[in-house]
Amino acid sequence: MLFGMASLAQTISIIPQPVSLVQQKGTFIIDKNTCIQYNRLNKAASEAGAFLNRYLNDISGSRLRENVHSQKVIQFSIAPTSDIGKEGYLLKVSPEKITITANDKAGLMNGIQTLLQQLPGIRTNAALAVPCMEVKDYPRFKWRGMHLDVSRHFFSPELIKEYIDLMARYKMNVFHWHLVDDQGWRIEIKKYPELNNTGSWRVDRLDRVWGERPQAMEGEPATYGGYYTQAQVKEIVAYAAERNITIVPEIEMPGHVASAIASYPWLSCNRRPQQPLTGVDYKDITSNYCAGNDSVFAFLQDVLCEVIQLFPSTYIHVGGDEVEKDPWKKCTRCQARMKKEGLKDEAELQSYFMKRIEKFLAGKKRKMIGWDEILEGGLAPGAAVMSWRGEQGGIEAAKMQHDVVMTPGSPCYFDHYQAGPEGEPLAIGGMNTLKQVYDYDPLPKELNEQQATYIMGAQANLWTEYISANEQVEYMVLPRMLALSEVLWSKKDGKDWLGFNERLKPSYRYFDQKGYHYCKGDFKAQIIPVAKNGKLTAEIATEQPDATIRYTTDGSEPDAGSKKYESALSIDSSMTIKAITVIQGKVMSFKPAVQKFVLHKAVGHDVVYTNAVSKYYMADGNNSLIDGVRGTSDHHKYWHGFCGKDLIATLDLGSMKTVHKLSLGCLQAYKDWIFFPKRVRFEVSADGVNFRDAGMVENSIPITESAKLIRDFEVKFEKRKIRYVRVTATVQDSCPIGHPGAGQPAWLFADELIVE
Repeated sequence: MLFGMASLAQTISIIPQPVSLVQQKGTFIIDKNTCIQYNRLNKAASEAGAFLNRYLNDISGSRLRENVHSQKVIQFSIAPTSDIGKEGYLLKVSPEKITITANDKAGLMNGIQTLLQQLPGIRTNAALAVPCMEVKDYPRFKWRGMHLDVSRHFFSPELIKEYIDLMARYKMNVFHWHLVDDQGWRIEIKKYPELNNTGSWRVDRLDRVWGERPQAMEGEPATYGGYYTQAQVKEIVAYAAERNITIVPEIEMPGHVASAIASYPWLSCNRRPQQPLTGVDYKDITSNYCAGNDSVFAFLQDVLCEVIQLFPSTYIHVGGDEVEKDPWKKCTRCQARMKKEGLKDEAELQSYFMKRIEKFLAGKKRKMIGWDEILEGGLAPGAAVMSWRGEQGGIEAAKMQHDVVMTPGSPCYFDHYQAGPEGEPLAIGGMNTLKQVYDYDPLPKELNEQQATYIMGAQANLWTEYISANEQVEYMVLPRMLALSEVLWSKKDGKDWLGFNERLKPSYRYFDQKGYHYCKGDFKAQIIPVAKNGKLTAEIATEQPDATIRYTTDGSEPDAGSKKYESALSIDSSMTIKAITVIQGKVMSFKPAVQKFVLHKAVGHDVVYTNAVSKYYMADGNNSLIDGVRGTSDHHKYWHGFCGKDLIATLDLGSMKTVHKLSLGCLQAYKDWIFFPKRVRFEVSADGVNFRDAGMVENSIPITESAKLIRDFEVKFEKRKIRYVRVTATVQDSCPIGHPGAGQPAWLFADELIVE
């Protein structure tokens, strides 16, 4: 049997949520009597019809007839429809007819993807049933992007096509292909064959974690890597274009190009030969082009000419991030360039570099886009900015009337964990859960209505230092990509977290059918301290709508029979809360969430810092150091961070109090550049002016200790009456030798300052 019978009560599930959807009675059954109809003279309609027919053939084993008379038709039409704009579509399904109408091919393809979400993803002999409905739909943002880094790990053309298929299914339309970085050059450049003979290959260090890989030794075979031939690139570009996806290639410059320099040492300032990088050990490695060498610009123009021939995209991404400027400071050619061009510093030299490339691209009728560091020293006239270091760079660029794509690390970096992190594949760190992605809005409140028009949209980035297998690529983007697709396509006021979770379920079935690896959810419980009106309470939440939360407060391990969480818990004494999620009697949390609360004499009082807390690690505000909430192993929460600066904090207890013990909690997280202080000194005072020593604690843990540790630096003394406490935690001089950031400023993290 080719086609079977279908249930008439089929639920409609569409991601991203359409602008409007009206379900009607009945079902359209795609069977051997169905015909596909379109105007043969209309290229867009004929290509859309052919695409749908191929898909139906894949899942049913039979192609539909095209442009013949039939009582059951699927019809494509390009017709002027003013209120759906570019990429929008109208979809009408009745028992006898399906029509998709749009202004362009992109709209037809988006309509097809809505249709395909109602059908199986694999070969079947079940009925191909589509519920009757009327849909009117169009996107909120024009840039709906997904990024993939293929430099750190090379992925096959087949995986790239799979990635594109997933993007298309959920109406994402820009694939940012990161083809060049320090650890690999991944695109064939015919004029410079050593980019592929040398720069595309490195010594295999897959047995080591990315940050712990030693450099290649002279004579070791470089066997790991690969590159895409120009023929493969053309095929992938065409494959993407058929699915309404534009590929924006990234060709890094002026930094992150150790792979090019390993191929052609004359591109660097020192012109010394070097081995291709295996990881992040940059000792004696050069990763910048020489900005004072005109031959470098000739090389880049040659490269970009070949790239432009392969990619029809309006934008060419040129990187521009994390440029180490020390080599330029020591280079006579770079310094001569600065003098000749009247540039006051190396930031302006970078701006000169990028403006020169932007002018070349403009001459080729292309536009330049780069990471937000291209703002430094002055932005090229026609450049667009990708804001990754938070949103500030994007805000600044939009106010300057430059186009912007928002891609802040939180929540758009999909190389971060999305659950746990216990039980998750090893990742670079950080946490961007499905709900955090879903709750994101790319339009910053700091922009007025006119400035907001420069926000083209947003994208998620998947950097692959810790991702070497296809399965993990799938896992890291699924299902977070679906949440982002709804953020970028659907109306802001129509977002519905609970409804989204229901609409996810058919996609999970689709992933299972296709054999895709995906995260089934973030099942951890989240304990949220709330300080209000002088009282401390704890709320416990979970992203899972179907989950029950169970908890304990005596430090014991919770189970499915523990007390059920129903409302906020009052914290009126020191306690440890542990919480889990339970679904249908099964404990879902990989391990309990744990939060310690310590009530002491400093809670609720004021702290003044001599050195400002890093804006990236403010925890819950200036008084987080004495809020009764202890920092955990997650350094993103409850910790105050200082980069290269001592923590010097003065606490006012409000009145004279009897005190006999002081302590400061600190964190060591070697991989995150966080180290215990050298020492912690405590001083006390009655008047806030005259302080006397209360004790000092030297650190006894080696700076090279790689385990994540929390330690209380504590002093005890005879009871005395005091009002003020001053604590000084001395930061380490720098990251230690052998660390990926050797010589760079060390971080110091602290929480909590306990007074007893």
